[in-house]
Amino acid sequence: MSEEYTNVFTDNSLLVNRLHSLLNEVGIDSKILDRVESARLAGFGAPINSVELFVLNIDLEKAQPIIETYKEKINA
Repeated sequence: MSEEYTNVFTDNSLLVNRLHSLLNEVGIDSKILDRVESARLAGFGAPINSVELFVLNIDLEKAQPIIETYKEKINA
């Protein structure tokens, strides 16, 4: 992944995809790197919480409050 992106969240596919949707709703570009699916396709395993969400560096400040609120909500 390019240096233009920063990893902001790593967990399972369900939680990462939900945060990805929340960010997209407010116009923040993000990318998902699904190491679980990549490993499965290659014929070997990976931990289920190996899905990563990356946000453009220029959107980090705007994304941070959404990410923090989401983390609080899922950990409550």
